Amino acid sequence: MPLAVNLKPETLDLKLEKLPLMEEFYTIQGEGFHSGKPAYFIRIGGCDVGCHWCDVKESWDASIHPLTETDKIIENAAKFPAKAVVVTGGEPCISDLTYLTKELKKKGIQTFLETSGAYKITGEWDWICLSPKKTMPALEENFIKANELKVIVHNKDDFRWAEQNAAFLPSPLGEGQGVRFLQPEWSKRNTMLPLIVDYVMQNSQWRISLQTHKYIGIP
Repeated sequence: MPLAVNLKPETLDLKLEKLPLMEEFYTIQGEGFHSGKPAYFIRIGGCDVGCHWCDVKESWDASIHPLTETDKIIENAAKFPAKAVVVTGGEPCISDLTYLTKELKKKGIQTFLETSGAYKITGEWDWICLSPKKTMPALEENFIKANELKVIVHNKDDFRWAEQNAAFLPSPLGEGQGVRFLQPEWSKRNTMLPLIVDYVMQNSQWRISLQTHKYIGIP
């Protein structure tokens, strides 16, 4: 689990004019439904979900990431050709994302969220990727908002976990709602990917997601 210090950005301006920014960069989306599309990534610091296999543990402590003017983040995002922003973390929903998303959309920029769902979702979103974690399960209210359910498969029990979470999706699903993905945890990909392939072939409501950005060597 993360250290019990400064996991949440308690020092944030109440108007959310600043966010604990870990990094921002323009790249190609590597995972899930929108894989292969260009987008500007905004990684916000702060997370207490505590996945032991997390590949960005440096995002957990919000206090080590500078409070950055939200307007400056928006200005940077608007410079790039693809008018799409992915907000990720850490766990971005620890922060109130209302102002950030409202101002991005004013500039005609689509907003995409990647969240564990452990916190209330704020903001205006064109697409929400919900990726629940066993260490801190998603709020039930967030499943109805999910365009995409992405479950990371680290061991065989994660197939049970995937179905347990899929049961919270609304039925019937609307278009662009609750698309289901199974994604091998990177360090276990050679072991788990053959099992995922077999599972998806037997359970056709699921799709496979891969971390393609890692295969091609981009952020």
